[in-house]
Amino acid sequence: MRERQVSNGVRRARDFEAFVAGAAGRLLHTATLLTAEAPDGNPRARRLLTLALAHTYACWDRLRGEDPYERARQALAARFAREAWHQHGVRGRGRPEPPGTLAVLTPQERLVVVLRLYEGVAEEQAAALLGLPPERVRVIGDRAIATLTRAPARPVPAASGSRAAPS
Repeated sequence: MRERQVSNGVRRARDFEAFVAGAAGRLLHTATLLTAEAPDGNPRARRLLTLALAHTYACWDRLRGEDPYERARQALAARFAREAWHQHGVRGRGRPEPPGTLAVLTPQERLVVVLRLYEGVAEEQAAALLGLPPERVRVIGDRAIATLTRAPARPVPAASGSRAAPS
């Protein structure tokens, strides 16, 4: 009995490590877009990803055919939304403005834009994830796109280790 538990634990860890190896890069990029941090300086995004992966690992045995990427993305979005809710209005009190183009959006607008446009989540699915009616998600997305098209371009520093294109 004990041997079977150990082998199940080893298999679980191996399966989760394989999932992380394949999905962590994209999930980190999603988290970086959500936090509007620079790709080479994204401590909030890395923290969000770590917490989302910890949540996914905790429910790994209960996934039963559910897509682990979907579960991790849900955990990431929920954690971001919860933190944004608790920190609402903090930026005006000494918190630095993030450098990215998406920084002109509110956290809720960033969440909708990232889920809908970057992750390709359907409007109804995004609405269910956020606990909003689909019409509200549509309005938030439209408002965010309008804001982005009016906003001046804000350069994001290149990731460390990247090279300039040869002339």
